[in-house]
Amino acid sequence: MRVLVPLWLLPAVLRLDAQEPAKRTIQLTGLVLVNAFYNSARTSNSDVPQFADSDAVGVSGGGGTVRQTRFGLLLSEPGVLGATFSGEVDLDFFGGQVPSNGGRTFPLLRIRRVTGSLDWARSQLLVGQEVPLIAERNPRSLAAVGFPEFAGSGNLWLWLPQVRYTAEIGYTLRVALQTAVLAPAGYAAQGFFATQPDSAERSGRPYLQGRLRLGWGPADDPSEFAISGHVGWLRGLDSLSGDSIQTSHAVALDTRLKRGVLELVGEAFVGTGIAGLGGGAVGQNFGRQGRLIATKGGWAQLNVRPSPLWLVGAGCGIDDPDDTDVPAAGRLKNFVCEGHVRWDAAGPIVLGLGFRRLETTYQTGVYTASHVNLATGWRF
Repeated sequence: MRVLVPLWLLPAVLRLDAQEPAKRTIQLTGLVLVNAFYNSARTSNSDVPQFADSDAVGVSGGGGTVRQTRFGLLLSEPGVLGATFSGEVDLDFFGGQVPSNGGRTFPLLRIRRVTGSLDWARSQLLVGQEVPLIAERNPRSLAAVGFPEFAGSGNLWLWLPQVRYTAEIGYTLRVALQTAVLAPAGYAAQGFFATQPDSAERSGRPYLQGRLRLGWGPADDPSEFAISGHVGWLRGLDSLSGDSIQTSHAVALDTRLKRGVLELVGEAFVGTGIAGLGGGAVGQNFGRQGRLIATKGGWAQLNVRPSPLWLVGAGCGIDDPDDTDVPAAGRLKNFVCEGHVRWDAAGPIVLGLGFRRLETTYQTGVYTASHVNLATGWRF
């Protein structure tokens, strides 16, 4: 049935339409992922390894898993406190494994990221669980969704509860200053239900981070370069001074350079006591005589997209703690290189093939492992 509007009423109708408030939008996204894998030797974690195990000789095996499947919920609503509100919930099934005769077929749901942000024209206020401000970058890979591919080998990544503020100036060349207050994290395992404060939480102080970012190019696909800093505190047993608070600190550089079909992305850092940021010092905080372990590391990955359907890339990462700080049974260095191919087939289907070589140094020698991963899945 048609409704005819007299011409003399049309301007008023148009004004009413223009005055209607913008609607809230909600979007469900996801990547259903099946990974088949094979390891030539024992690693820290078989389906998404971080480093080679010191008992690696002669231990190999492979299998399949669906626990890197990922779901997201996105919400957007303009006109909130003069800004646009954006909310995101990011989930996967990498939260652990239920002990059972079903083997890998009972993975646990995990909250990766939860953020709510108010976006004004030149600033943003974000509250939630997000990557550390000092470590914004992660490599691309369908083989490593649960942990980033260079976790423990130069990539600081662990999602932490935080409050973050960003202010930006400029248009063609954009400069942004970011600050964040983060929940302290000691990178220690917690119990199933009855949790206890870890070494960072026992300090009673938050982590503090800042980042200065320079960006250019399209706002939705920018090239960027940034320098950032971190300071935190951990309370641990120091054989020289007893139960003392020690300072965790780091300086980092990160970049993403985009030129045509090429993308170069990576980060580098030096720091002390930064395992709580996601595997710094190959996941080790305290070393000899209870001292925090000093380390340096970084990673880089080059990706080529010759067409919208194909992505080919390779990269390497390294984390090299100070040998004099690492305890006798600790990891002295972790070096990882990888290569990957991704095909975004017609419709929702994605396919990926990845190869990774892990080389981890202990007091007893250098141990290596090769990891092959075939990923199949679909997006929505």
